[in-house]
Amino acid sequence: MSQHIQRPDGRLGILTPGMGAVSTTLYAGVLAARQGFGPPIGSLTQMGHIRLGRRTDKRNPLIRDFVPLASLDDIVFGGWDPYDEDAYSAAMRAGVLQPEHLESVGDELRTITPMSAVFSSEWVSRLEDTDNVKTPGSMREAVENLMTDIDKFRADNQLDRVVMVWCGSTEAYRPPGPVHQSLAAFENGLDNDDPEITPSQLYAYASLQMDVPFANGAPNLTVDVPAMVELATKRNVPIAGKDYKTGQTLMKTIIAPGLKARMLGISGWFSTNILGNRDGEVLDAPENFRSKEVSKLGVLEQILQPEEHPDLYGDLYHKVRINYYPPRGDDKEGWDNIDIFGWLGYPMQIKVDFLCRDSILAAPLALDLALFLDLAQRADMGGVQEWLSFYFKSPQTAEGLYPENDLFIQLKKLKNNLRHMMGEDLITHLGTEYYDEESE
Repeated sequence: MSQHIQRPDGRLGILTPGMGAVSTTLYAGVLAARQGFGPPIGSLTQMGHIRLGRRTDKRNPLIRDFVPLASLDDIVFGGWDPYDEDAYSAAMRAGVLQPEHLESVGDELRTITPMSAVFSSEWVSRLEDTDNVKTPGSMREAVENLMTDIDKFRADNQLDRVVMVWCGSTEAYRPPGPVHQSLAAFENGLDNDDPEITPSQLYAYASLQMDVPFANGAPNLTVDVPAMVELATKRNVPIAGKDYKTGQTLMKTIIAPGLKARMLGISGWFSTNILGNRDGEVLDAPENFRSKEVSKLGVLEQILQPEEHPDLYGDLYHKVRINYYPPRGDDKEGWDNIDIFGWLGYPMQIKVDFLCRDSILAAPLALDLALFLDLAQRADMGGVQEWLSFYFKSPQTAEGLYPENDLFIQLKKLKNNLRHMMGEDLITHLGTEYYDEESE
């Protein structure tokens, strides 16, 4: 029996804290797709199919035809940024898309101007000369200012629903403190300007208080603390995070499950990146890189489970490096050297050189997260949406539950959740039913 899911009638607003490379690539891609300039490649919601029933039934609709998702035609974009330039200018500066592609949707991009941002150089130290920053007297005032922004965005654009997807810079790493352990502690921290509350958490708090679902595309803690989970559960608003699974980590979640499936050992995995966009500049600061490092390092350990396979992965040496290299811009190069061993311990090597465009990979993830969170909201599914782990380097889960990082298991989880929502049988891939019939 299917869940009751409200229809996606009316207009959906997508708010992005941060209007840099990822956000503007998202905006331009959606605008181009709905004008027929190019297909939304990389978006599971737009291009992916889902099998229903038995293989012999040959039912394999597009996901967007199976579940009631908002149409690209009904999306309105908005956001905040510490730099006061419209989406067209920001996209040109980011240099991800070619000018001729941007110009095809330039008129619409120029109408998307950033609201003044809640920003602190304490948490993002490498961004300078910011000219579009709020100056509230307190954290509580900053939250109220953000809530007013959301309200105005909703009213000005005659929106029926709004979601928020964090596309801002990576904040400096700090472990959760006492202020994050409960909603009461967090709200007391707001009133007392607790220095452990980050700008991204002010956005998340404002979003959830306005019943706006929130996805975190960066490795910041943001909603991955007890206080935010409590608020999301209390208000029955969906949340998901953290850190878009794009270049190098995408490769790890594809390769590592295959090596483990064949019981091949790994003695070392060295990963390095060169990146020249705003994200690379921010990550050049050690305190900001630490947030990304924590997110990236945990993936292999969970997939390989060294405690269960000590002979294969117990001595794995895993190193991750990110290097800021301005000439590359958004064209990131992720290089991996993987030292593996097989039968009788004989050594072998795998080398991967992934030359990718980080924002080209991240933009469709941001779109899918927005559409799926809107679906979850209409299906009355509040709190942590673990079924969206497919999109994240460090998936958020219930307390005490390890995250699943195997990309293929994550995809099965996502599709089975969609089948469950719509009252379809879950797919186990057992397959014995086809052969049992032959023996009858």
